[in-house]
Amino acid sequence: MSKTILRLRFREYWRIGEQESWLADMAENGLHLNKMGSIFAHFDKAEPKQMRYRLEVAINEEITPEELEGHKERGWDYVTTYNYLHIFSSPVERHAPELHTDLFEQSQTFEKLSKKLVMYIYFEVAALIIMIGILYVKWFLRETPLLSFINGEVLFFEEISFIYIVYSIHNSFKAFIAIRTLREDLIGGRQIDHHAPWKGYYFINTSFTLLHKAVVGLLFIFPFALIEIGYTKTFPEESINLPIVRLADVEQAPDLIRFESDIKGNYDWDNNYSYSWSPFAPVQYDTEEHGFIPGERWDDGYYPRIFTYMYKLKESTMADDLVYELITRYRDEAHDDELVEINHPQFDLLIVYEKENRKRVFASLGKAVMYVSYSGDADVKILIENIADKMHLFQKYQKIE
Repeated sequence: MSKTILRLRFREYWRIGEQESWLADMAENGLHLNKMGSIFAHFDKAEPKQMRYRLEVAINEEITPEELEGHKERGWDYVTTYNYLHIFSSPVERHAPELHTDLFEQSQTFEKLSKKLVMYIYFEVAALIIMIGILYVKWFLRETPLLSFINGEVLFFEEISFIYIVYSIHNSFKAFIAIRTLREDLIGGRQIDHHAPWKGYYFINTSFTLLHKAVVGLLFIFPFALIEIGYTKTFPEESINLPIVRLADVEQAPDLIRFESDIKGNYDWDNNYSYSWSPFAPVQYDTEEHGFIPGERWDDGYYPRIFTYMYKLKESTMADDLVYELITRYRDEAHDDELVEINHPQFDLLIVYEKENRKRVFASLGKAVMYVSYSGDADVKILIENIADKMHLFQKYQKIE
């Protein structure tokens, strides 16, 4: 049983002369083509032999028995079919005549392939337009592109699909131009060079293929890596070594009791903190806490609660933009004139919204950005003081489990 050897195949399948020369050199080194896969060419390891290979345009997906018999009578053995090409081989000593002696007739097969490529390009461009529309909605209509990058939202299915479609269109245009050039050469009486130099093209092709696969692979696993890196834990009732604004610090009520969630799981759904990471914000936390004071109840039936989103950015130049995008995403019913910018010595930027018992604070300091949503009766000044203390700690903070 012969041993199968894999080699990265030419991605530029339209380089017909170079591929024929490559396959002949492989056979001379004892590697005889068995089939072409989507990424690899499969070779059988055998005795070195001088072989000739010819690539024929596959107008139909399958070659007919009559075509096989006709080529065999002329000394050419069918090997395999891939993309738009049938591959035939013949030992040198067989002295098989060329598959095509009429170059104009051969050029017509490339004309049919050109028309197929034009149709595919139309479909790919239409898909690209649709994908651009999806990405526009995702990135810009929501008006939070920076926040999407920081949260890793723009490196998943739509972005990978966009890169793949652009790559496909690029290849299809290159193929179309190359096939048209081959056709014009044949009409002009210039045969395909069956011994064309292939090593330079193969090296470039292999390097680009590996780079492309690596980039797409990294983009694909990135969201899953973020999930694996991140975690969510229940808040312990005692203080923890995190620069987080706690509900008890704001309420300043000794008889405050934690509101325990009825939903059971790996963590308390009403009192937890989550950690995540991204290249743009290596440290991120979001938290929530709920509590109540025995004997007290708000008229609307809700209890005191606090939600916090914290980002330590890679670059401080992104901080103020992130603050405004957080406002865009979380402002809800707040009107522009209700969002008050306060000149505060402990912040680079501080914007506050307060209405009845709902307070929202958006702040930046250096590389640190924080958004806190608090519902309760505590004065907003107490909330701001706590945020200022925690943000100064967050400036120097490194992730602690």
